[in-house]
Amino acid sequence: MRRSTCARIGVALALIVISGAAPARADQQPADPLERLRALEQRVEELKQENDTLRSEIESLRHDFQATPVPAAAPESPEAATTPPVETEATPPPAEPVPAIAEVPAPEPTTIVSGAGGKNFLNLSLDGLVAAGTSTAKDIQALQVGGHDPTQRGFTVQNVETVLEGAVDPYLRGQANIVLQITPEGETSVELEEVYATTSSLPKGLQVKAGQFFTEFGRLNAQHPHSWDFVDQPLVNGRFFGPDGLRSVGARVSWLMPTNFYSEAFLAVQNSQGETASSFRGVPGETLFGREIQQREVASVSDLLITPHYAASFDLSDTETLLVGASAALGPNGTSDHGRTRIYGVDGFWKWKPTNAFRGFPFVKVQGEFMQRRASVGAVDSLAAATFRDRGGYLQVNWGYKAGRIVGLRFDRVSGDRGDPADDALAPRWRISPALTWFPTEFSKLRLQYNYDKRSPFQDDAHSLWLQLEFLLGAHAAHKF
Repeated sequence: MRRSTCARIGVALALIVISGAAPARADQQPADPLERLRALEQRVEELKQENDTLRSEIESLRHDFQATPVPAAAPESPEAATTPPVETEATPPPAEPVPAIAEVPAPEPTTIVSGAGGKNFLNLSLDGLVAAGTSTAKDIQALQVGGHDPTQRGFTVQNVETVLEGAVDPYLRGQANIVLQITPEGETSVELEEVYATTSSLPKGLQVKAGQFFTEFGRLNAQHPHSWDFVDQPLVNGRFFGPDGLRSVGARVSWLMPTNFYSEAFLAVQNSQGETASSFRGVPGETLFGREIQQREVASVSDLLITPHYAASFDLSDTETLLVGASAALGPNGTSDHGRTRIYGVDGFWKWKPTNAFRGFPFVKVQGEFMQRRASVGAVDSLAAATFRDRGGYLQVNWGYKAGRIVGLRFDRVSGDRGDPADDALAPRWRISPALTWFPTEFSKLRLQYNYDKRSPFQDDAHSLWLQLEFLLGAHAAHKF
């Protein structure tokens, strides 16, 4: 096959040379010079056509020749079969250009809604918290101070949180947290927990937040239940800030200071009424320190909730980080026109993580907060005007001893002055809570926690056991360190 192809190429090349170079025979040439010129022109055109045809055939033959595999020759004798073949360098075929393949980014674990021009502007996620367990307490709802704590024997839907978050434009980001719960009576409640916008391009380390949001007081108040290290919230948070934490409508400005360590100052101004401001103007008809809360309108800025907060973080070593903070919440309370409440707090967080940690494990982290409340309340019926002080705090330790496995221990205590002797809401109490947590993946969690509650002398001690399940759909926003 290869010899035949070579012969065909050779014959074609010879025809080109002969046809292009051989002159016309003398006996075939016309006598008239004009006729001879026309004959030569016609001959040139014929030769051009023949050359084009032959060149096309040669290119086709060359392509066939290069594409035809060369079969191995059979040995002619036993000696030839044992003789190693002589390697010859074959001319490789010309490399064909490889089309460029565009790089396709891996899809993110989130549902994205696209706006005009294909701009992605909305990230969606859903986080579910469900608990099951039991307690020896006769009134579990009075034992558990948090609105997202397990509050009954059997099963509790603690929190189902839907988050909508994304960039509004080059200047703002927006977020909304919609929470669903099932009450012990079996009713479904829907709550707009947070909805706010934050600036993203202010100079000098400044940022403004506006809308409904958790007040940045201490470490735990601004965190959502699924990011807690334990099944329920600490006693001091429930007593000072109410079942659903301290949050309201308002605005906050922060300044990230130009230091060589993390240093940020916050100042929030928010409304001081509602069930999420229970230590302040609260809800008319409810009680605070044994006094019924009255309707109180906003007459000046002093009737709003003012919350300054400062946080700083330091790297103690390559493996240790320390974060400290101080906060205050200042505002009116609804016991009288002149009632005032002041809450002060300090917080600390220490974490150790080795430099060779894999996916964040192992680690040890210690967190604590201490708060003090001072409230001046008005005279109501037989109760005279008074000033009450109470205090409380918690200390917790968590050890991530193995990937996805954490053991933790928390100690809570609250104490202080008593209000109405018939009101047990200010009675001293403490709680100790060991817990085991297992993360099968970053999108699910199982937590087992035991609580031992020591309450007032008029109430029995309580033992509780809770098992919590968390599941996450979509990509949740990063949590605060």
